[in-house]
Amino acid sequence: MCVTAVESRPAGIIGTSQSPSRRPIGARVKAFVALTKPRIIELLLITTVPVMFLAEQGVPDLGLVLLTCIGGFLSAGGANALNMYIDRDIDALMDRTSQRPLVTGMVSPRECLAFGITLAVVSTLLFGLTVNWLSAWLSLGALLFYVVVYTMILKRRTSQNIVWGGIAGCMPVLIGWTAVTNSLTWAPVILFLVIFFWTPPHYWPLSMKVKDDYARVGVPMLPVMASNKVVAKQIVIYSWVMVAVSLLLTPLGYTGWLYTAVALGAGCWWLWEAHALQNRAKAEVTGAKLKEMRLFHWSITYVSLLFVAVAVDPFLR
Repeated sequence: MCVTAVESRPAGIIGTSQSPSRRPIGARVKAFVALTKPRIIELLLITTVPVMFLAEQGVPDLGLVLLTCIGGFLSAGGANALNMYIDRDIDALMDRTSQRPLVTGMVSPRECLAFGITLAVVSTLLFGLTVNWLSAWLSLGALLFYVVVYTMILKRRTSQNIVWGGIAGCMPVLIGWTAVTNSLTWAPVILFLVIFFWTPPHYWPLSMKVKDDYARVGVPMLPVMASNKVVAKQIVIYSWVMVAVSLLLTPLGYTGWLYTAVALGAGCWWLWEAHALQNRAKAEVTGAKLKEMRLFHWSITYVSLLFVAVAVDPFLR
């Protein structure tokens, strides 16, 4: 399915008609920070830093951790800014994105484009010159994958957009490991796969909640293209695979009892929530009673608990 772009309402119709450069400096700074989607970046760092502890089997060099976090923030921020530049037409028509800086006119498209490219270049050089070039290329690859493959190619063309587009969100795991070791092994690959299978059942419940927004602008998220029963079934399948993959670290010798206990406990709770959502969908429950956001919120808690266990486990072995 190919979906064409939709026309946007003129940028800046929310708020004053002044040019962006004439807006208050404080509001402008907040707008540029908003372009980076800092809440999403927080989640990416949650998966980066613990992997550095696992790679070091203890406390990694704190200066290296700081540089990796700064580089990761700049890279992800650049990717998010470029995403907003490309999606500014549909952002203006969706309720959940109608207050983004490009839509309100607080930042101009040209400024957003320059900002995103600048962050991409600075982050790549920072990684390469202060961490290592393997991490730099992985970071740049994640940025390009998110901007080009997901935003420009997949997002408006296929209901599997978030499945394959989510690969970009898996890359911080590899970056955290390579920042410490300058190499790759099975441990970061397994955690990469955990995030890969986590992303669809994390995002699809939110898409179920706002599917009318996506339908209005022609973005074929799975909940737009399929019934709640089909979406919930897919969520359950991905959830089982995710939990199974998360348990591979221990038999391969990378983690001990703490990680195993957390992965089992949190994984079982996730599966309980996923099956509960599927049961409600099978019963054709709709509206607030579907409670799809329960799984969305739990998914954030799950990944936080799992990666905290990744960081702490080396100290208990």
